[in-house]
Amino acid sequence: MIGAGASPLVSELMGAGFAVVAVDISAAAIETLRSTLEPGVLVEYIVADIRNLRLVQPVDAWHDRAVFHFLVEPSDQRAYVESARATLALGGNLVIATFAPDGPDRCSGLPVARHDAASLQQCFGAGFSLVESFELDHQTPSGSLQRFSHAVLQRTDS
Repeated sequence: MIGAGASPLVSELMGAGFAVVAVDISAAAIETLRSTLEPGVLVEYIVADIRNLRLVQPVDAWHDRAVFHFLVEPSDQRAYVESARATLALGGNLVIATFAPDGPDRCSGLPVARHDAASLQQCFGAGFSLVESFELDHQTPSGSLQRFSHAVLQRTDS
C-alpha cells in the first residue's frame, strides 16, 4: 500500500486475510498507522521514498490512492514506474487513483499532475496493460468534491 499513512484500509485488508506492506515517506505517518492496529498484526512497515522502493519479495498488488499525482516531474514519474515494475510480480495488479484531468491542480498547497486512463497507460508503458478504469468524485472532509481517475493496470513484462 503506497502512501499508507494512517489509512483504515490496512486494517480492512488484514481482516480479509491479506498480507500488507505499508509504505509511506513519513515516519510519523507509519508510526500513527502502527499505533492504530492491534498489537501483533503482521504488517511490514516501510519508510521510503517511493521513487527508490525495492522490495526483496515481489508483491501481487500495488495500491496507490493519491501519491502518483504529487509527482509532477517526468523523471519522478519514471522513477515511480520503475519502482512499481521492480516491486510488482509479473501478472500482478497496480491499483491507482489520481486527480482526473478536471480535478484540482493543487493539493495541500502543492502542484499535482492530473491523469486519465490513457495518460496513466502512457506513463506506465508497454509493460503494463490497462484492465479497468473509471472516474469518480471524492468528497473531502470539508465537503468539497474532487474528481479522481481510477485505474487497474496489470504488469505484463518480464
